[in-house]
Amino acid sequence: MWGKKPEDHADDFLAPRAAEVEQPVRTHSLAEVAVDAGTVDVSPGTSSIEVVTEAPIVSEVEPRVEPEVAKRSNYSRRDSLRGEVFDQPEPAAMLTADRLLDSSARNRPAPESGFRRFIYFASLKTINPGDSLKVRERKALDARISANLEGGAKFVPVLTRKGGVGKTTVSTLLGMALALSREDRVIAIDANPDRGTLAERVSKSTRFTVRDVVNRAAAIDGFTDFSTMVSRDVTRLDVLASDSDPMLSEAFDEGDYNVVADMAARYYSIVLTDCGTGIVHSVMRPTLQRASGLVIVSGGSVDEARLASETLTWLEANGYGDLVRNSIVALNTATQATELVKLDEIEQHFRTRVRDVVRIPYDPALAAGSIIKFKDLKRGTQEAARELAALVVDGLNDPI
Repeated sequence: MWGKKPEDHADDFLAPRAAEVEQPVRTHSLAEVAVDAGTVDVSPGTSSIEVVTEAPIVSEVEPRVEPEVAKRSNYSRRDSLRGEVFDQPEPAAMLTADRLLDSSARNRPAPESGFRRFIYFASLKTINPGDSLKVRERKALDARISANLEGGAKFVPVLTRKGGVGKTTVSTLLGMALALSREDRVIAIDANPDRGTLAERVSKSTRFTVRDVVNRAAAIDGFTDFSTMVSRDVTRLDVLASDSDPMLSEAFDEGDYNVVADMAARYYSIVLTDCGTGIVHSVMRPTLQRASGLVIVSGGSVDEARLASETLTWLEANGYGDLVRNSIVALNTATQATELVKLDEIEQHFRTRVRDVVRIPYDPALAAGSIIKFKDLKRGTQEAARELAALVVDGLNDPI
């Protein structure tokens, strides 16, 4: 030992260290050791690793509850398109032609006339340009006039406070325009206590009057019996004349009108009432009580327009304000002094009080005061009557 060199002592010192280093080190990887869920426990000298974890917290998520959709029983096509949910199956009434028919060009009706119709047939029906704007507007007006009416018969009085402004003429034009386009029945009743002239505007086919309807009401057992008491125009408008005997004309009162109105309501969808001059006679009250619409006739002069406006005021003051706001003013421009009056100003005044105003132009066929033949009227007169009819029907389905 004393003979060893210093470097040999160094070897002796380092020898044990080297031995320790040369021993293999035992290692473990997670891939070689089964990992058990639980707590991790690593202690000296252990040859396994136990993984300890917290038990997973499972949160209970409540299932999503969709909001309850309100259901309805009263079906309408508009609500269905908006996504409304109904609690009953669709009724058959929902299968309308507007909903089911394909209105694309290939299924469009053939053009009525002119070059468009020629193109349609020359192309062997492969090119359908459709009707012109004028024809489409006419068909649209026809559709408005012929619209279905809900409920029972609709009563439309035609009245004014002044005679000689064309009330009976307007009643006849309105009735003819309605009857021409509609498939149901339309009647015009002359309820003038002072002997009206409504029946003289059509070809008379009977001598019966409202008095005969009152006297024979119990014996009338159907439309066939009732139809013998009215005169039918070529437009299919039925007209019931007023009393022709001046000695009996004043006898037509409120009770008589109700008998006639009840009878007409059985067989007709629209009942026009040509009221007498003035608005305070006894027949006026039941007429207004039954009214679903209203037409006020005004002339084109200053005093005629003022009296028509005062008629509206009287109606409003007596509880018929809703009826007034839904009414139509027929402005007859065939009366005297019309050319001296600013008709636009009259229209502007009435538009602030009623739903709409229609001008009835001058027509020689009307000025004669005799039988009216709708087909012989000027085109402008026919269109005015049809526009009036469309506006009246528009209002009959609107709640008052």
